[in-house]
Amino acid sequence: MPGMEEQGIEVAISNGTLTIKGEKQEQKEEKKKEYVLSERRYGSFQRTFRMPEGVDTEKIAANFSRGVLSITLPKTQEAQQNERKIQIKAD
Repeated sequence: MPGMEEQGIEVAISNGTLTIKGEKQEQKEEKKKEYVLSERRYGSFQRTFRMPEGVDTEKIAANFSRGVLSITLPKTQEAQQNERKIQIKAD
């Protein structure tokens, strides 16, 4: 999410889905002797993901650093206990 700021991003959970929304507003003005340049860029986005079963929704965390949004979806204790490794057989 290069160029985005934390204030322009929203992360929400509803009915088993995780939604990320954002809006970018950029204004640039350049004044030179020969001309004046004024630009405005606006853009918005929204992405929705279905959360896997076994996610502890109370412990979901989001972190935004250097243009990268990281979202952590920790498993519930019950889901962690149901994990097991599967042996791989070679021919």
